[in-house]
Amino acid sequence: MTDYDVFNGDADGICALVQLRHAEPRNAQLITGVKRDISLLKQVDAQDGDRVTVLDISMNKNRDDLQRILTAGAEVFYVDHHFAGTVPPSAMLKSLINEAPDVCTSLLINHYLRGAYTAWAIVGTFGDNLNKSAAGLAKNLEISPKQLTLLENLGVYINYNGYGADLNELHFHPAELYKLVSAYGNPLDFISAGRETFERLETGYHQDLTAAQSTQPLQTNDASAVFVLPDQPWARRVSGVYSNDLTNQNPNRAHAVLTAKANGNYLVSVRAPLNNKQGAAALCMQFPTGGGREAAAGINDLPVTMLEQFIDAFKQAYQGS
Repeated sequence: MTDYDVFNGDADGICALVQLRHAEPRNAQLITGVKRDISLLKQVDAQDGDRVTVLDISMNKNRDDLQRILTAGAEVFYVDHHFAGTVPPSAMLKSLINEAPDVCTSLLINHYLRGAYTAWAIVGTFGDNLNKSAAGLAKNLEISPKQLTLLENLGVYINYNGYGADLNELHFHPAELYKLVSAYGNPLDFISAGRETFERLETGYHQDLTAAQSTQPLQTNDASAVFVLPDQPWARRVSGVYSNDLTNQNPNRAHAVLTAKANGNYLVSVRAPLNNKQGAAALCMQFPTGGGREAAAGINDLPVTMLEQFIDAFKQAYQGS
């Protein structure tokens, strides 16, 4: 029997798996990638009797391979909060799917484990920019405001590490980062003992964010703003967390951050207004390679010929929001 752990390379995916494997240890093959690489089940060659855990990747984007794995006789545990579509009926599939805008995979796993590793759930939830949900979890723990800020920073930094055109642009391979952080049942212990890793992420994050913050908007009004970043590794690394930063600074405004690609197209990150977390997935799914969830979504390869169409659709979606 072979175990597979398939997870998004961002903070939510990593922290969900950290919780689960502390509670249910397995010597599993790790399958992950950059945050935007979500068609991960194609890498799983599961056979009858194997066990596959899938965390924080859209079932809709992996349905064919999920069906293939189930047909082969493998047991699948699937936990996610992105658009799922129709869940395949199978006695071999156990799924926890919740697409509500204030829910993430780390929260779902925390509930599943009855709060066994809530501190890690807080890190993952902060990483997904669900700050109110993370603060709500923290009320169940005896931690100081300073410690809570450290957990928030760790979540942001782990999430930041997942962005890039390929693995070479990341500070750490997500599987390597998972191994480093999963050695600790409490993330505060990791921050203390793994100071070198934490500071490497922290330094990179602040350098890249500072570069992004000098960018002027392409278009902006009270309801929405569009920013374009250059075809540079720092821009690809920071695009997601910069989108979150803009949303936190302007909670009534929707944001689209487009990053130029070498092929002339754009990588797109969309954030619905923090005070109205709706519509991001529906917007992005109108375009090829688009997907996500209500509050935050993206397009992996927006054709340059569709740029104006996207901007018009984005402005219309959040007009008066």
